[in-house]
Amino acid sequence: MRPCLLLVDGRPGTFTDHVLSRDDLDLVLLRFEEHLSSLPTDHLLRTADIPTFTIAADADIRREAERYLTWVAGLRVRPAHFCNPQEPLQEISQRFAGLVGLPHLDAEQVAWVRDKTAMKRRFREIGIPCAEFSEVADGDEVLGFAAAHGWPLILKPVDGWSSIDTYKLNDEHDLARLLPLPPSRRWMVEEFLTGREYQLCALVAHGRVLDTYVSWTPCALLETIYGGINGSISLGVDNELGIDEKELVQRIVDGMRIDHGYLHMEFFRSDDGGIHMSEVGARLAGCELPSNHGFARNFDMMAATLDTYLGRVPSLEYSTPRCAGDLLLPYKPGRVVKVTPLETLLSMPGVVHGRMNIAIGDDLPDQRASHASAGYVQIVGPSRQIVEDRMNGVLDAFKLVTEDVS
Repeated sequence: MRPCLLLVDGRPGTFTDHVLSRDDLDLVLLRFEEHLSSLPTDHLLRTADIPTFTIAADADIRREAERYLTWVAGLRVRPAHFCNPQEPLQEISQRFAGLVGLPHLDAEQVAWVRDKTAMKRRFREIGIPCAEFSEVADGDEVLGFAAAHGWPLILKPVDGWSSIDTYKLNDEHDLARLLPLPPSRRWMVEEFLTGREYQLCALVAHGRVLDTYVSWTPCALLETIYGGINGSISLGVDNELGIDEKELVQRIVDGMRIDHGYLHMEFFRSDDGGIHMSEVGARLAGCELPSNHGFARNFDMMAATLDTYLGRVPSLEYSTPRCAGDLLLPYKPGRVVKVTPLETLLSMPGVVHGRMNIAIGDDLPDQRASHASAGYVQIVGPSRQIVEDRMNGVLDAFKLVTEDVS
């Protein structure tokens, strides 16, 4: 039988494009009224013929689930599988999936992969090392944590993502500039870890880690907010961490009762080889990390990922390993006056794919997020260093000029 998938459609992306291109499954889209503005017109036109259920803004989720069950009963086929590929809609979409009888994360699991204090408590419970941390409500509690664990430290929202509203505080003067902490959100602090930051992805089917995929980041994710090179490199080769990543992730999968899907994690490796887990997300990685892994191993990562959400165990057959990375092109607020054409970047050594998100005349809002970019390119090479050198070459060639429109 053809599978039928309920897919959360909150923002277009490479995985969603792959699912839309498949002709061997039936698809139903789940949208949220308050997020419809983030869906471009061309995406709405492309998906106009796909059955779509839109959850009304500020509606009672139980009533919306009842409305969905009545609606879906009139369709030719009814979804038996569910996938939410995006972080911000995790809580509401997983709860909805549970209410309508689809595979989902329960409330405790959502807390483990979304609430960063619950997540780190769970790490401790299952024996996964992580940074010291504490939830805080005001400046005095931040200062108390600093007195116990020292400066610098990291301040961020408990439910944050993409480094939005995440800050490295070097001293009390940095803290003073952010006070008072907005009471509309929950906040936490954690000790600042030294060493090298890596990203770690995994595919899981029937509770078993099928494989893991390590990415090198030229700059720590938070440093990209301050202008550091914003990219990641999937280590199809050059992975010399000397740890059993698969065993590490299996401990997390077992401890958080994850049955299937794509996991995205970040961890720090200290100079002495020690590992401290930073965060885990039960959804696809941001930017183009998943397709980087496909480029690095010459296999279809999107198809393999989709299989895990359809209850299948994908066959992971790799060939000709190399390194492959995505580089986010620098972003600058204002009206775009000049931007290097994507065609110019695609002609550069090792550049195999790219996308430009802006055009001359666009007004770009001010953004402070690790995913903010003018677009991206994906670059391959026989080693991590060559890919990183090629990234720097693209950055040298890329020009974005904006003018103030205030």
